[in-house]
Amino acid sequence: MFSIGDFARLGLVSVRMLRHYDAIGLLRPAHVDPATGYRSYQAAQLSRLNRIVAIKDLGFTLEQVGAILDDKVSTEELHGMVRLRRAQLEAQISADLARLRGVEARLRTIEREGHMRTDEVVLKKVAPTRIAELSGRAASYDGEDIGPVIQPLYAELMKRLCEADIKITGPGCAYYLPEDDGTVMVHAAVEVGVSEGADVDFLNLPGIETAATIIHTGSMENVGQTMQALAHWIEDNGYRALSLSREVSLHCPDNRDEWVTELQIEVT
Repeated sequence: MFSIGDFARLGLVSVRMLRHYDAIGLLRPAHVDPATGYRSYQAAQLSRLNRIVAIKDLGFTLEQVGAILDDKVSTEELHGMVRLRRAQLEAQISADLARLRGVEARLRTIEREGHMRTDEVVLKKVAPTRIAELSGRAASYDGEDIGPVIQPLYAELMKRLCEADIKITGPGCAYYLPEDDGTVMVHAAVEVGVSEGADVDFLNLPGIETAATIIHTGSMENVGQTMQALAHWIEDNGYRALSLSREVSLHCPDNRDEWVTELQIEVT
């Protein structure tokens, strides 16, 4: 038998926590001295303590921990719960990091307000093109919502075109159309010279008579400041935007910091 202090040290928990587990019936001591009230524990109880701590650290409440233990969860089932929780935590970390990158990009945009480059804006005519595309719905224009939609779309589009042996004849082009419910229809497209042959949508992307364009260099996570520079130029030079932008991928190496993308907004 071990005193509560010794048992706490063996189980790597606090005495206070053991008393709490006793109070709620989650882990009763093996013996309580009727005269002094001192709690004593057996080494065999470390097994239950280990399970309590493991399941609690997976994010379950103590009430849920008790219910799980009452079902006599096996070591294999615990490993499965750990794997599931790991996947959930990794997804949460990924989402949090993406959110942090978005905040940092927004802060850079704020810092550059009044100092944004607009001398590189070019007005030009954009010819119509034949494209193959896949589309999906995003919750909003927020990068956190767009990125997880458009990236898999492009991967799947390239896969299907490759399997159908369809040659890509020009750059990729992403464009976005708002829906009545506030969501955004995301279109991932590439220029092709055919009209059929793969399980994708083939259509003619209309030309633009006058497009205000600017080159964005780097990851699309930082596209906000370039897009806003283009918006300032349009307004400062007496133009009016007629449609939302297109993003034409001119250079897409593995290193996203080296991406080159042309932003196009139809103006009058």
